[in-house]
Amino acid sequence: MGRTPTLADVAGLAGVSTATVSRCLNSPDQVVERTRKKVEDAVLKLGYAPNFNARALAAKRTNTIGAIIPTMENAIFARGLQSFQEELGRSGVTLLVASSSYSTDLEEEQIRTLVSRGADGILLIGLHRDPKIYEFLKRQNVPVVVAWVFDPNAKVPTVGFDNFSAMKALADRVISMGHRRLSTITASPQGNDRASERLRGIYASMMEAGIPKTELSIVEAEYGIDEGGAALEQLLRQTVRPSVVMCGNDVLAVGAIAKAQELGLSVPNDISVTGFDDIEIAKISSPALTTVHVPHRRMGKEAAKLLINLVNAAKKQNSILIETSLVVRASLSSV
Repeated sequence: MGRTPTLADVAGLAGVSTATVSRCLNSPDQVVERTRKKVEDAVLKLGYAPNFNARALAAKRTNTIGAIIPTMENAIFARGLQSFQEELGRSGVTLLVASSSYSTDLEEEQIRTLVSRGADGILLIGLHRDPKIYEFLKRQNVPVVVAWVFDPNAKVPTVGFDNFSAMKALADRVISMGHRRLSTITASPQGNDRASERLRGIYASMMEAGIPKTELSIVEAEYGIDEGGAALEQLLRQTVRPSVVMCGNDVLAVGAIAKAQELGLSVPNDISVTGFDDIEIAKISSPALTTVHVPHRRMGKEAAKLLINLVNAAKKQNSILIETSLVVRASLSSV
């Protein structure tokens, strides 16, 4: 294996000083075009790459941000992360992404790895984790922003929506349309504050309507179309069939609709189905899906701006509330 080319090698081949090479790489607009072209040709011929680690060490900054999401299989995270990355790119920051597969142990390991690799800041999803993790990040002087939830009283800035209020608003609409036999297909609320808050929102709406908490049928499932279908079958095996199935996201809901139709049921005439997120599949589902619209792209953009501000300044940043809205479509009807 040959020797790694150095800045001096580039300077020698181009016939300029190392200072000129450095200036070409860092401030090309300050170098005349003829000289810049010679340096660029030498860089290309030698396969030279600037010593990023040395530069980062000198600047005490790597210009990288880490993000850890629960899964890469859920489109809602892809949409938010795309916007997050685009906003980081405008500031010359590179994004490093990891998926924890909803494992708290794996997430902790990934956080420590990102910190050891010099991440200037980290984006996390949801607030629920061991407080020692936040203490570790604070000791390492690595700012963190938590997305997909909103809590102005949290110890770290949050950028997201009120999961409780969003799901309660949907449950209020469902109950106002005469539904009393409610059910939900949800991710496990254990260690998932988004799922637990949405479940709490349904319970709150039921309580206000005088519907006993015990009337809510719950099936826990991993997020996926097949999983949504299997969960619906489980609900239908109960003695009393629910009149509505409120799903934790649109993918579960589409799976539930497909399974209901496969079993000869009409949606919404025999059973209504609702989702959460309003991703593209909600619009093309048949029937089109009633859901909660979450502005994922705006959330990603605001999270990036907030994290960049934290990296660049010591001053405290306020949490940002992203408003959601109900989108009522054909999958929900009155009873």
